[in-house]
Amino acid sequence: MKLSVLIPVYDEVNTISAVLEEVGRVSVEKEIILVDDCSTDGTREFLRERFGEGGGGIKVIYHDANMGKGAAIKTALTYASGDFSIIQDADSEYDPGDYPLLLEAARDQKVDVVFGSRFAMTWRVTSFWHFLVNGFLTLLTNILFGSRLTDMETCYKMIRTDIFKELAIESQRFEIEAEITAKLLKAGHQIVEVPISYKGRSYHEGKKITWKDGVATLITLFRYRVSG
Repeated sequence: MKLSVLIPVYDEVNTISAVLEEVGRVSVEKEIILVDDCSTDGTREFLRERFGEGGGGIKVIYHDANMGKGAAIKTALTYASGDFSIIQDADSEYDPGDYPLLLEAARDQKVDVVFGSRFAMTWRVTSFWHFLVNGFLTLLTNILFGSRLTDMETCYKMIRTDIFKELAIESQRFEIEAEITAKLLKAGHQIVEVPISYKGRSYHEGKKITWKDGVATLITLFRYRVSG
């Protein structure tokens, strides 16, 4: 199975090179589609110097304005041609070495959606505060949509590409995680979770999500519960 790796990037000059190296080392058939969301910290210049519009198996697209993670993922998805697509953040919190685990679950259990759960084994991969927020949002998702997830907010959502495109994503920012999950569950797709490794970073280290994104996520969950 071919995997499309969708990488939204904004101001990650200190980590993007290492992330691309880690993704490249994973021994699965893949294509890498990277969208720079108008970075201002040198990321954009680094990418242009190293890849231009793409090279070495990497397709690079440059947004002319900062539009948000959701917008970058939507752009990347239009170029995806793999059997499955997965979102890969550019901040080194997630380990691309887990791709084979997700693909194996999809193949062995014959499902179209696999989430990598950061909390299936332990919460001690991030701060207790972030664990509580993630836990609350996941619990709310389970209540609203009748699911049994342990990590709704995970970046590692691996979805059959044709299904992913049919979701017609609208979110511009971090609430895309809630929209994807809500739409999948409302459409009746089974979501299988597998444990993954994760090393959360602090705001001092560059973490970008804030309490405002948590509020937007809440609104998104209720919105897609009552819509359609």
